[in-house]
Amino acid sequence: MRNTELEKLAGLVGEWTTTLSDAWFLEPAGTERSGTATIEWLGESLLVVRTVLHDGAARSETGLVIGRSDPNDAYAVLYQDDRGVCRQFAMTFGGGRWTMTRADPDFHQRFVADVEENRILGRWEASDDEGATWRKDFDLTFERA
Repeated sequence: MRNTELEKLAGLVGEWTTTLSDAWFLEPAGTERSGTATIEWLGESLLVVRTVLHDGAARSETGLVIGRSDPNDAYAVLYQDDRGVCRQFAMTFGGGRWTMTRADPDFHQRFVADVEENRILGRWEASDDEGATWRKDFDLTFERA
């Protein structure tokens, strides 16, 4: 039986094309990276998100596992990438808005996205002053394939 709260994320399931844009760390300005994302169920109570971005012959991969703590009434996200980075995020989802946030000793980070039926318009932001001010790292757009 599928977890009722995780079922609310069913609209995310599928194949997506992705575009990373407006990134402060990409030169020259206006550079974009394209890729793909697959979002699928793992059992009845987890979602797995796999994203691959292309940079010419090079590629970068990230993964998320989205789950839930029913007793805490909260979503939880585990993140990993091909650099060996592992992070944990709190997550909210509803009213057309998807957020993931973390407040860790290295820096604070958040993903904020507007979710439509066939498009997700998101951005990643970071804060080096414990969330007092935020800078955009990059935009990340998902289009249903």
